[in-house]
Amino acid sequence: MVRIGLLYPDLLGTYGDGGNAAVLAARANARDMDAKVVPVTIGEALAPADIYLLGGGEDGPQRLACDLLRDAGFVERVHDGAHVLAVCAGLQILGTTFSIEGDASYPGLGLVDATTTRGPMRSVGDLATMASGRMMVGFENHGGVTVLGEGVSALGEVLVGRGNDGRVDGYRTSTMWATYAHGPVLAQNPWLADEVLSVVTGQELTPWPSVADSLYAQRCGSLSTRRSVVGRIARRH
Repeated sequence: MVRIGLLYPDLLGTYGDGGNAAVLAARANARDMDAKVVPVTIGEALAPADIYLLGGGEDGPQRLACDLLRDAGFVERVHDGAHVLAVCAGLQILGTTFSIEGDASYPGLGLVDATTTRGPMRSVGDLATMASGRMMVGFENHGGVTVLGEGVSALGEVLVGRGNDGRVDGYRTSTMWATYAHGPVLAQNPWLADEVLSVVTGQELTPWPSVADSLYAQRCGSLSTRRSVVGRIARRH
């Protein structure tokens, strides 16, 4: 049984990030694996899970989710081997500190050496990152600039958009994937969903062709063309 913990969808559900749980379950079931999505809402105990999913949210919900996770023993669960996929606000929560209303600094869970401050402008639009040798596509909408500590690996190099700082997006550890890409990111990137599922289960997955693959290819083509055009314009100036 693959247990997929969807953390506080009532707080961190911006841009359909909760759909990442449905994608993991569907792709597990397609390989004849039993998978169960376990939503954890405000007031509920933190259920055991093989992977926990954190989505995006505004400052107030983000701060509350961080406090709830701190009190629920989430850090201990991760130290014990649970995996995590974190998007946007979730990415910031796992780090050392992040910015809230009035640009005040708020303590994160400290699972990753990553500090987020308020950037000079909001990052909104398409996001494409070269991660694990593949293009990862999505949509970003955030005001943060995230700096990774020494020894923390980025998820990938930004091709289109801003991500953490205009150069890299997210971070990757042995048990965590974090990105600024909404979407939900696993629905837009079936290869990434399978990578996550393979690591969590410890199994090599058989291919599962679907309409998601053709949609992903179309999106990659569109963003590759856009990047090429922007690059040519920049060289002219």
